[in-house]
Amino acid sequence: MVSLHVITSDDWPLWQEIRVAALTDAPHAFKARLADWHRGGQEQWRARLAIPGSYNVVALRESLPVGMVRGVPGDGETSELRSLWVSPAARGNGVGDRLIEAVTRWALRSGSTTLKLAVIPGNESATALYQRHGFVVTEELGDLLPDGVTREQVMAKRLR
Repeated sequence: MVSLHVITSDDWPLWQEIRVAALTDAPHAFKARLADWHRGGQEQWRARLAIPGSYNVVALRESLPVGMVRGVPGDGETSELRSLWVSPAARGNGVGDRLIEAVTRWALRSGSTTLKLAVIPGNESATALYQRHGFVVTEELGDLLPDGVTREQVMAKRLR
């Protein structure tokens, strides 16, 4: 059975463990690179979790981390879903669905009317998961990826 846990900056070792696992398992799915995170140390990990108003969730199965997601406040009406990842051993069991639903509920409680995210082009399984939850591709230009040419694909869904 998988349980979801909201974590704070005091839980940075758990966040570090699962983020490193995500970046190791699926480097193609994230703009960030593992090497970027090995230089920062404890303060970098704590700072990531201490963004005011952010919502950081880890999925645990038998006390082992198997998934993660972040909700980050945007401009007041828009919140962002970031860093979604589910371990290969937990995929296909609804963990991704539960993590998306948790961030959606948080965004609604925060008063957001739109939830958006960015996905790496070609990550079809992530795109399909997001589409099942009502996200659609927007015309908004995403951030440039490390290749300096490709941009993230921005998706959004209306909450109200």
